[in-house]
Amino acid sequence: MPAKSETLRIATFNAELTREGPGLLLRDILTGADRQVEAASEVIATAAPDVILLAGFDYDLDGVALEAFAQRIAAHGMAYPHHFALRPNTGRASGIDLDGDGKLGGPGDAQGFGRFAGEGGMAVLSRLPIEASTAQDFSAFLWRDLPESLISGAALSSDAAAIQRLSTTGHWAVPVTLADGRSLTLLAFHATPPVFDGPEDRNGRRNHDEAAFWLRFIDGELPFAPPAAPFVILGDANLDPVDGDGRAGALEALLTDPRLQDPVPSSAGAVRAGAEQGGANAAQRGDPKLDTADWRDTPGPGNLRVDYVLPSADLAVAGSGVWWPAPEELGSAEAEAASRHRLVWVDVELP
Repeated sequence: MPAKSETLRIATFNAELTREGPGLLLRDILTGADRQVEAASEVIATAAPDVILLAGFDYDLDGVALEAFAQRIAAHGMAYPHHFALRPNTGRASGIDLDGDGKLGGPGDAQGFGRFAGEGGMAVLSRLPIEASTAQDFSAFLWRDLPESLISGAALSSDAAAIQRLSTTGHWAVPVTLADGRSLTLLAFHATPPVFDGPEDRNGRRNHDEAAFWLRFIDGELPFAPPAAPFVILGDANLDPVDGDGRAGALEALLTDPRLQDPVPSSAGAVRAGAEQGGANAAQRGDPKLDTADWRDTPGPGNLRVDYVLPSADLAVAGSGVWWPAPEELGSAEAEAASRHRLVWVDVELP
């Protein structure tokens, strides 16, 4: 008799649970009445991933806000006993005028744009044990050290180029323990938006290279051992391969790399939203059912595909989707209240 396979749901969700100062997110979570917090909790509990990467979640040293948020999700019916977070580059002081505006200590002088240390970090919530002791944090890796990087055109001063980290938020390798004792490694990241700069396209170049990091990593071109299968690259790339601004070359290479799979998660809700909102959506070339972010602002880029879950090729994909209910469907109001992003999930079978 063949061995019974285990199906694991892996998700990424930029919950945009960030506030204007340290401790404010925890304050809002503890009320039990914050509309966004409760909506995000319900979205996660309803989608019920076994493991989820949260982006846009304010970091604190002791993980108090993350623990409190996990309790809110549990109140909606889904328990995550295992939590993981590392200090992000967002808001991490560089000590120099990194953005070249002639001032020190501003949010653009942090290693990743941020008004305070830990703003908009990442976190992992898991039903499965997290192997924290063997997790790897690549967030201190310097941009200039990435093979074939685009830093040379980014108009950084020599002082800035000498210390500028590649990761806006972070690049992590986080193993989780499967039922049979094997490990599945999450390769997590949250890249900078490829906008909000000048003709030097500093953010566009950095965004490109944050995706290119994973290509170099799995190619074995970095001073770290490449990941052992199975693994999953997941997070907010802040880039659509077809529409919007940015340099899509590295992302396109990831989406088509034979060592990875793009399950192309989709939703009917995204199609409805794009058609009803019109504007920039009407001129887009990409398939609207793949969109993961509801950017309806005018002027603005329209709705885009920016959030990804890419399993390694050895994993069998059993299903995928974007948690974007149509307006008349259950959960639509919660999805809209939670975040401009939508939760993206992929089910993989583990023999």
